[in-house]
Amino acid sequence: MPIIKSAIKKVRKDKKRTKVNSLYIKSYQTTLKKIRKGGADVKKLISLFYSQIDKAVKHHVIHKNKATRLKSRVSKKILKKK
Repeated sequence: MPIIKSAIKKVRKDKKRTKVNSLYIKSYQTTLKKIRKGGADVKKLISLFYSQIDKAVKHHVIHKNKATRLKSRVSKKILKKK
C-alpha cells in the first residue's frame, strides 16, 4: 500500500480508469461474440462493432493498429460466409 499522498491518489484514479476501460473493452467483445454466432442483423452488429472499436481507440483503451486488425478480421469473416 502506498504511503505518499500522490501515490494514494494515483491508485484511486487507476481503479476508476480500469473500470471505465474495461467497459469499453467488454462492449466491443460482446458485440464480436454476437457477430461470430451469426443470425439476423449482422450488418447492424458490424456497424455497432466498428463504432465501439472507434470509441475505444479515441479514449486510448486500445491501439489504433489493433482496431484496424479487428475490423479487418471481422470483415474478412463476413465475406467468407457470403
